[in-house]
Amino acid sequence: MDRNTEVAVPEKRTSVNDDFAVEIQHLKKSFGDLHVLKDVNLTVRKGENLVVLGKSGSGKSVLIKCLVQLIEPDEGKLVILGNDVSAISNDELNVLRKKIGFLFQSAALYDSMTVRENLEFPLRDQKKLSAQDKENLVLEALKSVGLSKAIDKMPAELSGGMRKRLGLARTLILKPEIILYDEPTTGLDPVTAKDISKLILEVQKKNKTSSIIITHDMQCARITANRIVVFKDGYCVAEGTYNELENADDPWVRSFFQ
Repeated sequence: MDRNTEVAVPEKRTSVNDDFAVEIQHLKKSFGDLHVLKDVNLTVRKGENLVVLGKSGSGKSVLIKCLVQLIEPDEGKLVILGNDVSAISNDELNVLRKKIGFLFQSAALYDSMTVRENLEFPLRDQKKLSAQDKENLVLEALKSVGLSKAIDKMPAELSGGMRKRLGLARTLILKPEIILYDEPTTGLDPVTAKDISKLILEVQKKNKTSSIIITHDMQCARITANRIVVFKDGYCVAEGTYNELENADDPWVRSFFQ
């Protein structure tokens, strides 16, 4: 059914707990005979960093793409900031997406644009902002990730860690309430990866963001996570703090921490 069809729809604010930024109930997604998400249930509290662990192909990235409707789930309920995403129009979904930042593995930068232009790009539809307002937002975002001096550089002139920082700055410029991190430290040396992990923690504390962090980097998980969930065969099979899961009874869960 078209989202804009004029029919009665459920009340958009369906969350029974305003403490939650994200609520996922019985989420399922298959691609042909490949059943990736079989029955996923999880929540993210406001201001919480939730780390998602799991082997490659376990559905972690599919999960966050379903959240922003880059992929349409087959079944299940997704409530984001109190809004049931299946019960809102395309226009309302686009407004909701502006409250969600997405940091891709590659940082997804425009290589033909300067650092400044990369940060100005998400602001192009902000008609109420003056040129000075946009300049201030760019400078603030760069300062928050320690890249103020790189404003006129091209992405090709930046190291891998600096590119990740720039990707995060571009995510932060619209001041999202939720940030989705897809392997934020992949391809970085251990020292730079630790710096990026600490930056994620700083962003959480400063901006009170709620985050889902997909990672294979256990140092990143240890530094950033308030809580961790573990995916296996399309289900969430364990959840807890880093220390709790490190000492879990299930040897398969413990194997991630060894």
